[in-house]
Amino acid sequence: HVQLVESGGHSVQAGGSLRLSCVASGYTNSRNCMGWFRQAPGKERDGVAAIDKSGMTTYAGSLQGRFTISKDNAENTLYLQMNNLKPEDTAMYYCATNRGFRCTTADGQYFDIWGQGTQVTVS
Repeated sequence: HVQLVESGGHSVQAGGSLRLSCVASGYTNSRNCMGWFRQAPGKERDGVAAIDKSGMTTYAGSLQGRFTISKDNAENTLYLQMNNLKPEDTAMYYCATNRGFRCTTADGQYFDIWGQGTQVTVS
């Protein structure tokens, strides 16, 4: 069974940067895809970025250029580098994983294992 633990969320000023981390434990070899999602209070969950086993990445259109998803396979860790943060980026950020081949930011319903989330607040 795979478990995900996020960290790195913080309160920052607009224009600042943060790097989120997500450590995966358990049988991670069965997982083709990992992604970041976020949910602001009163809003629906949105996909942020996703990366598959080959390293192919997808981003929500509005975030590409400011956010970068990456992974360290040796450390079983997923990262999200966020630059030039804006107040509208304030949300709980979740790491998630998917065994299948649906691996885009629009495929949230196919991700079956989720972390507990890490809060990002931009003021």
